[in-house]
Amino acid sequence: MKRKEFLRLSVSAVVLLANGKVVKANNFIEDEIAKKKIKLRFAVASDGHYGEPKTDYENYFANVVSGINAEHMNHPFSFSVINGDIVHNDKAHYPSAKKALDNLQMKYYVSQGNHDHVTADEWQNIWNMPVNHDFAVDKNSFLIGTSSNEKGEYLCPDVKWFTEKLEAHKSQHNVFIFVHINPGKQTANAVDCPEFFDLLEKYKNVRAVFNGHDHDEEGIKTKNNIPFLFDAHFGGSWGTAYRGFRVVELMKDNSIRTYIMNPAVKINEARI
Repeated sequence: MKRKEFLRLSVSAVVLLANGKVVKANNFIEDEIAKKKIKLRFAVASDGHYGEPKTDYENYFANVVSGINAEHMNHPFSFSVINGDIVHNDKAHYPSAKKALDNLQMKYYVSQGNHDHVTADEWQNIWNMPVNHDFAVDKNSFLIGTSSNEKGEYLCPDVKWFTEKLEAHKSQHNVFIFVHINPGKQTANAVDCPEFFDLLEKYKNVRAVFNGHDHDEEGIKTKNNIPFLFDAHFGGSWGTAYRGFRVVELMKDNSIRTYIMNPAVKINEARI
């Protein structure tokens, strides 16, 4: 992408408040944001599609790892999440895809997408974590759930598992959820999961849901006052003109600043 195109995209910024309202980013003074202390910082990327025919997937993986590591060098990440569609249909690509991701200079977690055609047991053996996985950093909890299976079916999140984990983490300040496929029918390729939304309604500490899957979605959609954040794609044969990743920064006052790296220029800055 040419520099002029980068600069044009970089001015596209919105701010999403906790009550779901969206305001222009230029309503906030950048200096005021910059003064806030960052308590926790992490990166989210999705849709690498390692092994997809007629794509430069090896370079796509090398580029996203390089980009995330460069951001980590400037301002360290606590971790990163690769949110689904790590490979493209063929599980024979997992060793090479994992070897590429192992070059990340921070701990990383993974979610299963609809092109990640393995069983739950195979996923555990590859990544040393289950398809549904939770962890905490201080008073912040992170729930990573599968939205597919070895057949590549589009599935709703496992409500039984999420019920158990949301209850276990109900005293946390913030809960962040990662599922590859959007569960709110907010995009053309999403699924409709009303039972999951009924569950989320009960836990007011659910701060944001992160989705991949829709390579052409790079913004934030809101449903029931919960922001759903998309990060476009870092691989694959279709989607936004760039391949990048999302940065999320939890501030000392518990506000959140987030933006896309495109892949070396910040765009779509928002605060939630």
